[in-house]
Amino acid sequence: MEWYGALGLLLGSIMVLMATGMPVALAFLAANILGAWVFMGGGAGLTQLLNNGFGALTSFALVPIPLFLLMGELFFFTGLGTRMFTAIDRLLGRVPGRLSYVTVIGGTGFSTLSGSSMGSTALLGSLMVPEMNARGYKKHMSIGPILGTGGLAIIIPPSALAVLLATLARIDVGALLIAGVVPGLILAGLYLLTIWVQVRIDPEAAPAYEVPAMSLGEKLGLVLRDVVPMLSIMVLTVAGMIGGIFTPSEAAAFGALGVLILAGIYGGISVESLRNSIVGALKVTLMAYLIVFGSATFSQLMAFSGASSGLVDWATGFALSPVTMLLVMFGVLLVLGMFMEQISIMLLTVPIFFPLATDLGFDPVWFGLVMLLALEISFTTPPFGLLLFVMKGVAPPDTTMRDIYTAAFPFIGCSLLLVVLLILVPELALWLPGR
Repeated sequence: MEWYGALGLLLGSIMVLMATGMPVALAFLAANILGAWVFMGGGAGLTQLLNNGFGALTSFALVPIPLFLLMGELFFFTGLGTRMFTAIDRLLGRVPGRLSYVTVIGGTGFSTLSGSSMGSTALLGSLMVPEMNARGYKKHMSIGPILGTGGLAIIIPPSALAVLLATLARIDVGALLIAGVVPGLILAGLYLLTIWVQVRIDPEAAPAYEVPAMSLGEKLGLVLRDVVPMLSIMVLTVAGMIGGIFTPSEAAAFGALGVLILAGIYGGISVESLRNSIVGALKVTLMAYLIVFGSATFSQLMAFSGASSGLVDWATGFALSPVTMLLVMFGVLLVLGMFMEQISIMLLTVPIFFPLATDLGFDPVWFGLVMLLALEISFTTPPFGLLLFVMKGVAPPDTTMRDIYTAAFPFIGCSLLLVVLLILVPELALWLPGR
């Protein structure tokens, strides 16, 4: 069978099954069974498929996923996240637009630990938007920063989604996690700058209001009690990986243990909070592992059938520049993000895009970071980005989709600017891993 026939059979069967409403992971498994039967020799092919899939699940690189997820769930259910939000809010005092800044700063901390853009958007939307509306904030000042924090969640470590992408693409997990530090800080700075510019242009967009005055000693105590302990877990986790003290798996275990100890110190541990945290982490972990199983076997079928090499040869035969091909792949990810969630997109595109990126001469860690950014931007791209509809669901009833689209554009622009910077200066992503 020619490579395009094999590719059509594998991708076509997946699309048909997904169109019937079958979950993505199960659609991939069914397509893998069909492909193993056709390309790998019936029953023997199915046996090989199972061996390959279970072999992928035994990879030590997968260990950080459940631990990072547990870390985020504990941070949320034990109330540590709420304490940090409240402290940052009080510390900023009468700064114009302070609730928008709180959303970016506090939301970054929460969403980075939670690893879920949709969960973070739902939480921040229901928590912060009503408060900002009550204070007279215009909609773009309340909705935009919430939509923007997702871009930080996906690239600043620890990020369970980055671990999953590195595992699927078979690249160094620690390198991809560390690569997101500098670009993530740049993106956070761009978001804060965007808010500052918006407030300068229209001071009435975020009216100032009276807040209780705090002495320097009270502020210092608040920082030491409710901010530094939470941030220290993230900082030590990342610094340990950068310094070579921890492997990603050890860093994830250290982070989860650190949050658990802090929750105990602050009295946030209960049977209910532990149960909710474990169940929440377990649900996502099982889905992620099922996806790894399907992706590993799908990648091998693509290679065995000749579909991967044929597609790469075909794509590179157009004599387009590497940057042009990168923009094409970036555009495909943006379009897919309007209709699918991130893990499903990775499952569909990683087996195709990473061999192509390698053939084009891109560093796999750098390309992985660009792909993560594309996935996050696609979630907020009008008219069908999924986070836009999540926001619509939790925003006040008078919020229109036009309001949400308008609020999203400046922050999408920040993420696109970061992508341009990464293309022009790849060392922004590769400097820390290289050290």
